[in-house]
Amino acid sequence: MHDVKNTRRNIIIYSVLAIGIMFVVDAIIQPGFWIKSLIKVFFFLVMPIFLFKDRRHLNFKQMLKPTSMKQLLISLILGMTIFGVIVLAYFVLDGYIDLGLIQEKLGTNLNVNADNFIYIAIYISLFNSLLEEFFFRGILFLGLRNLGMKAYGLSAFLFAIYHVAIIGGWFSWEIYLLAMLGLFVGGLIFNFIDKWVGNIYHSWLVHACANLAINYVGMIMFGLL
Repeated sequence: MHDVKNTRRNIIIYSVLAIGIMFVVDAIIQPGFWIKSLIKVFFFLVMPIFLFKDRRHLNFKQMLKPTSMKQLLISLILGMTIFGVIVLAYFVLDGYIDLGLIQEKLGTNLNVNADNFIYIAIYISLFNSLLEEFFFRGILFLGLRNLGMKAYGLSAFLFAIYHVAIIGGWFSWEIYLLAMLGLFVGGLIFNFIDKWVGNIYHSWLVHACANLAINYVGMIMFGLL
């Protein structure tokens, strides 16, 4: 029992520290997209595996084990629905979103432009979504759940907080708060999916669909569509 409590505490402390480090990277250092991504891989994947690989309650192989085709199909339908909701929200809120400002922020802070956006979009949709699912749902939700802690709100809250520095300055405060709420709700949805199937494979699929929708808007922004 003592080991369980210590592991729960260590996971929470490490997660807060890792998110804090990424906040500094995103808001202050701003090293460019690919360098930032390597830093994120280190703190969201390499370090958690190194620190928690011997904890018997954390089964990393189980986190990526697919389940039934029926569950996979349901997850795909949910992902396509979320894709449609995000794209629809963009067209509804188009007059309140300054794509020119976002494009400028991406270019200045991350060196993202029309020439490299396609490659970055593929990375974000496939690998970055998996990385975040492993960290926020695999470690922070399923890991803590296996340790006897209900972490729905904590995982979703930290998932939203992580994005504060990433999208800071992109929107008016009203749209910004709406985006934060959407990220929190999205985190809760991912958590419920993971509880349902017992792994992060299906939430990764839904997360990838959400990122595809955002990247679709990004392609419009850069004049690629």
